[in-house]
Amino acid sequence: MIAMLHFATLAIATIFSVTAAVLLHWLLLRATFHLMRPATARQIATRADLVRGTMQLTRAFAPHR
Repeated sequence: MIAMLHFATLAIATIFSVTAAVLLHWLLLRATFHLMRPATARQIATRADLVRGTMQLTRAFAPHR
């Protein structure tokens, strides 16, 4: 009977620790995405002539249909 009590206690403690680990992992993942958001939301300033030149090169070397 005592062995069953120890096993039940171990099972409940394991379930509790797994739940706590999943919640902590989820919170840290949300915090990571929240911290990464400003870095990915910035607009990259590109020069129009560079973009235009790249488009012209792409058209020049694209296979013709």
